[in-house]
Amino acid sequence: MHFGPHLLLAALEGLVTSAVLALMALGLSLVFGVMRVVNVAHGEFFMLGAVLAWAISTAISGHPALGFLAALVLAPLIVGAVALFAERLVLRRLNYNPEATIVATIGMLYIIQQLALTFYGPEARPVEPPFSYRILLPWFGYSGYKLSVIAASALLLAATWFVLTRTKIGLIMRATQYDSETAQAFGIPVDRVYAGVFALGAMLAAVAAVLIVPISQAHYLMGQDPLLLSFIVVIIGGLGSLRGTLVAAVLIGLSDGIISVFFSPTLAKIIATLLVAMVLVFRPQGLFGTASR
Repeated sequence: MHFGPHLLLAALEGLVTSAVLALMALGLSLVFGVMRVVNVAHGEFFMLGAVLAWAISTAISGHPALGFLAALVLAPLIVGAVALFAERLVLRRLNYNPEATIVATIGMLYIIQQLALTFYGPEARPVEPPFSYRILLPWFGYSGYKLSVIAASALLLAATWFVLTRTKIGLIMRATQYDSETAQAFGIPVDRVYAGVFALGAMLAAVAAVLIVPISQAHYLMGQDPLLLSFIVVIIGGLGSLRGTLVAAVLIGLSDGIISVFFSPTLAKIIATLLVAMVLVFRPQGLFGTASR
């Protein structure tokens, strides 16, 4: 293959990474933006979504699409319920203290990880994609499922943007983010908003996991790299910024795909880390974030 086909293939793989990363980072950004909680366990909610996708899809016989669709609906709901339980049992009792919640979510990380290891096992297990159609491009055929992941992510991001900017729920979330004490004084149930946002962030991570697991495999340690990349995306894009999350996810995903193909995955991670360092030095609030007053 010449340079052009290689570049197109790398860009497509990078866009798939960007699509999953945008959903993952959006959940992380929402939780911090509204609750001011750094959710270190976010990667484990991603992993839990993938493990549940494997369990649900293998439990349902018949066409692979049936098991996948069931996993796409049930896995995020189960993960959201787990996150809601964790928020009420742990974070609310800590009064959402930033330092204490970091330690608490680290503990949640290890609890979820070890539970997955105990009941799921250390093996990496595949999930069959719902369809295996290939799109014929000028130089090669490309997975139709991977293109559908990009489309599904774009639809979910658009739906999230609509909810946050055009609905009463989004207005309540933005009011709580701006000033939780004033919002509570006006009768907004801040605790319920926090619980809903934490569950929503975990559900977005679970959706991302269900979409990617037919391409990769479900493994109890698979949440580590996406968590690191999500933090990079959130720092570069700006905490709480949907536009910044999208731009940073595309930037990191494309650079990771292209640099990994032409050079090495390690170099891609080094460049992403250097980019984070430059953003923290020259624009600490991120590319689209708002500077604190």
